[in-house]
Amino acid sequence: MSSARPGAPHPGKKDAPVPKIRLGKKSVNLPENRQVRIAVGVLLVIGGVFGFLPILGFWMIPLGFVVLAQDLPVVRRVNRRVGVAIKRRWTGIRPARERQSTTP
Repeated sequence: MSSARPGAPHPGKKDAPVPKIRLGKKSVNLPENRQVRIAVGVLLVIGGVFGFLPILGFWMIPLGFVVLAQDLPVVRRVNRRVGVAIKRRWTGIRPARERQSTTP
């Protein structure tokens, strides 16, 4: 029995969907090979650590985590939590547990 979702193309077929990252209105294709995607993500994070150097930049760290989130569920969950926390802080929305504790 196959573990693939019903209706999803088989990973070995040529018509398999190409992994993409959407940044605003732009879409960037990622390599099809999982190991290559993970290597690119790790290299982006490592390169971002050296962001003080002229060619590299700190912008590479979040981009590396976005690439890694395509294949690693742990990184995907952390990205989602950080994104929600940033949006809440940006818009001033407090989590439900904080709203409940402040009401008498």
